[in-house]
Amino acid sequence: MRKFSNKVKPPASGEQRGWMLLKAVQDRLIALLLLAVSAPLLAVTALAVRLSLGAPVFFRQVRPGWKGRPFTMWKFRTMNEARDREGVLLDDTDRLTRLGRMLRSASIDELPQLWNVLRGEMSLVGPRPLLMQYLNRYTPEQSRRHDVRPGITGWAQVNGRNALSWEDRLALDVWYVDHWSLGLDVKILWLTLQKVLKREGISQRGHSTMPEFLGTIRTTGSNG
Repeated sequence: MRKFSNKVKPPASGEQRGWMLLKAVQDRLIALLLLAVSAPLLAVTALAVRLSLGAPVFFRQVRPGWKGRPFTMWKFRTMNEARDREGVLLDDTDRLTRLGRMLRSASIDELPQLWNVLRGEMSLVGPRPLLMQYLNRYTPEQSRRHDVRPGITGWAQVNGRNALSWEDRLALDVWYVDHWSLGLDVKILWLTLQKVLKREGISQRGHSTMPEFLGTIRTTGSNG
């Protein structure tokens, strides 16, 4: 069941921009607190990844942030570097380790992104940062997901996470942009905690991660 509608908010007013500034300050304060509280877990996870996968401990990748501006996102590594006989990396499903699967199911691999929040590159709540190569594949409507900072969790994550189709997931992201409020953020954080505890919607059936987004299929049947 879809959790969005066609109702769109008007452009942000001065008051709304003030609330967005408050959101940014609140994000940094909460991220700083969570980094301090989770420091033992971060240290143990880093050691486990180092012993299981070797160096580096962190996975770093350039992702599009606010207005599509690139930033380096941090996560704990969850996959090895296994390759086929020709030196090509194997599929994600084949490279995801047992430890990595556990970290992903509990969302522990996402904790280093608190550093991105502290730097102002991400928010606690917002559309998940996807891949840079997807920028030219979005429709103009889908591109509006970049009108807010990307988040560690978001409206799409609490309504299906990676088990959603790309079209539904991106529509949920845009719905969040149009309906954002501090109250909605609190609701999403609470639902995220429930999802993590239940370990729901980790991935699509048959995939350890989301399949590649190739763009929305046009009604004309064109692949362009």
